[in-house]
Amino acid sequence: MRSVLLPLAALLMLGNAPDAPAPGVLDSDDIPPVIRAMLQAAMESGNESEVATVEKYARNASPENAREIAEITSKWRTARREAATEKLRTSDFLTLLKGRIEVGGFYSTGNSNNGGVTVNANLTREGYRWRHRLALLAEYQESNGVKSREHYLAAFEPNYKIDDRAYIYGAAQFESDRYLGYFERYSASVGAGYSAIKSSSVSLDLELGPAYRYTRFTDETLESNLAARGTARFGWTFAPGVRLTQDAAAYLQSANSTFTGRTALSARLFGPVSAQLSYDIAYESKPPEGQASTGTTSRASLVYSF
Repeated sequence: MRSVLLPLAALLMLGNAPDAPAPGVLDSDDIPPVIRAMLQAAMESGNESEVATVEKYARNASPENAREIAEITSKWRTARREAATEKLRTSDFLTLLKGRIEVGGFYSTGNSNNGGVTVNANLTREGYRWRHRLALLAEYQESNGVKSREHYLAAFEPNYKIDDRAYIYGAAQFESDRYLGYFERYSASVGAGYSAIKSSSVSLDLELGPAYRYTRFTDETLESNLAARGTARFGWTFAPGVRLTQDAAAYLQSANSTFTGRTALSARLFGPVSAQLSYDIAYESKPPEGQASTGTTSRASLVYSF
């Protein structure tokens, strides 16, 4: 229906369109005024998908101007890319900083079955050659005055971009979760990353490299090993304001391999505030005696994005 209505609307409006060309980058007298106005409005919106849709129907409605219409939209996209690149090159550190702060509750199963409070912060700075990611997480719960859940995580990852998709990463992480069997765990890794999918609605980043890990377990045993580290970050905005994400990380080693995964669904409520449901799973192949190998956490949270 849309494919019929847009060209029809354009053709019906031609007779009543103004003689003057639409303002801005569209100065050609050959393109019908109504089509120029439609293209101008789409480009002023800054939404590339809207520009592509209007371009498609404009070329169908005015095939004799199809080449010129394509050239105009191509120049617009090139100018946008150049402006974005210049911003990445010249902006100061804080200008490009974006983040999410999550506050909510959770319900856990495994070594403990309780509800509690979680605070999670994620910061990202996307520069021209460097990308920096910082993640902070704290979870705490008490039942009848007795602590039953305490999980802390801090992770920092700088990326050096080789090109538009490939990059080299470094990663450093501290984690503590005595209810999953360890007081302290330090991890460091370097390796290669690749953005396998990179679009306005879908993204997929994959990373692989060697790692070193040091763990102090709750039974006071120490473990220090080399490992192979692999991660995957998937995001899909499948409706306006609604996004599904899946993050997974695995450390494979001879002594104790681990896997963590998180699935989250968020929906924008108003402005920068979203509601989010998430489900986490953590697996230890060889936990200390008396500890479960798998723990899960379900959360309902409010998320503020900036």
